Parts: sequence; C-alpha cells; structure tokens
Amino acid sequence: MTNFLGLTDEESSYQNSNVVVLPIPYEGTVSYGKGTSKAPRCIIEASTQVELYNEELGCEPFDVGVATLPELKLDGVMPDDLFREIVPSVTKLLEDGKWPLILGGEHSITPAAIKAYHDNNEELTVVQFDAHADLRSEYDGEAMSHACAMARAREMYPAVQVGIRNISAKEIEQAKLKDYSIFFARDMHRDDRWMGSAIDSIKTDKVYITLDLDAFDGSILPATGTPEPGGMNWWQVTEFLKILFEKKSVVGMDIVELAPIKGFHAYDFMVAKLAYKCIGYLRASKKKTN
Repeated sequence: MTNFLGLTDEESSYQNSNVVVLPIPYEGTVSYGKGTSKAPRCIIEASTQVELYNEELGCEPFDVGVATLPELKLDGVMPDDLFREIVPSVTKLLEDGKWPLILGGEHSITPAAIKAYHDNNEELTVVQFDAHADLRSEYDGEAMSHACAMARAREMYPAVQVGIRNISAKEIEQAKLKDYSIFFARDMHRDDRWMGSAIDSIKTDKVYITLDLDAFDGSILPATGTPEPGGMNWWQVTEFLKILFEKKSVVGMDIVELAPIKGFHAYDFMVAKLAYKCIGYLRASKKKTN
C-alpha cells in the first residue's frame, strides 16, 4: 500500500514519526449501503493528490512525521472479536508514544480503539461527529454493531456528540435521563455559538475524536453507508476540529464510514484532505505548547 500523502519510506519511517496512520478496513455490521472495507485504501490513494502545504496554517504539516502501517486484516472477524483484534494494535502505538490516526472501516471499530486508552488509564472525553446517536444497546441482535458505537464508548468514557439528526425514541429517552451532551444539527445551523457550548461541556483536558463521515450533509458527502440530510458543512467541521485541537489535548482520532463510489474520487480526496487538516491542527497545537 502507498504511504499516506505519497510520502517516501524514508519520510514515513515509523521510528521518526509522531503520527501513525492505521488502516482498519472492517465491514461486518453495515445495515444499509456497503463499501467501507474499501475506504482506507481509497483515502490513502487519494491522499497522494493532497497538496502538502497548508495555506491555512502556513506550513507543511507532514514534517511532524507521518508513518503508514499496513491494513489490519480483519476478514471474517466477528464483531464480538473486534476488541481482541484491534486493542493490541492501538495499545502498541500508545506505548511507542505515537498519535493514532485510524482510517475505517465502519463505526464498530471505534469502541475497540477507545478501549486501548481505557486500558492505559487515560482520562478523556470522546467527541463524536455523526448524523446518528449510535446509542442503541444492540441493533439486529448485535451489541457491537456500528449503530451501538457510542453506547459501547460511553461505557468507558463521557462523550460529547455533535451533528446528530437521527435518533430513536429509546435513545432520546436514555439521553435525557442521563443528561448526555448532544448537539443536534438543526440547532447548530441556527446558532454558531454551539461550538463554545460544546467545548464547555468537555470536562477533561484530553479528547479522542471519532468522526463518522455522515456528520457531513449528504449533498457534500454522499459516499457513506447511512447518509442523512441536514448535516454539517466543510467549514463547520474543520472550524470545530481546529478549536478542539487548540483548546484540548487531542490524543488520537478515527475517521469512519466512507463508502467509496467508483469513479467519484472527490469524496475520497475530501476525506484525505480532512485527515491531513487534522494533522496540521495537531502540529499547530504541539508548536503552541512547546
């Protein structure tokens, strides 16, 4: 597989890199559109076309060191075994002092990634970008479904959920009962002050970001398995990401639920550029604290 951003093996050496791209092309519980297993490869291929200079930040963020690992092979792995398969890989990155950038794959991989931080006794908050609340205790009889990702994550950590516009009656009842921090897309479109409120609702310094690409409006990014109208735009997502990296210590992230559409490379490229934006914001936050 090509290195992320098309970097040479020397530029992308694991030893000298702070950021490590971990592709996890898992597709085991998708319930509508398919194709997430192809996403990491398509994102990495598209990333070779991303300009290395970031005009917003005035630098080439890849100079923090960006390594790319081989795809984690999960063919035939059952959802209940995801923790066993994924946790050791993420744990190794944390032990080596690396910043994990996980490219999914479907959203069911997220709780397993977060478990590595939990096992490492990290105190953090999960920030979820998503159209769906993903708070179901199970879906189609599967507790590790992509529709249950935040239910499993919240068993380990508090969470702040943004962009939500699809939620079941049981999920909303639970959210109200437990006073979950959820920022609904309809309210976000009416008042940009939601960003400050969302930051204020994060009670820890450390943050893990899980970014389900259906957080974006379907007119911008239709290449996802469960699209929803009325979502976030590019500037809303990138501005809030920038603020998160400025105000908090982001310790890792995953980007999930791209379902590539053959012949429509713009969507793969958009995700690749988004991932590189996050590397840039991470670089800026490190420079600020040094």
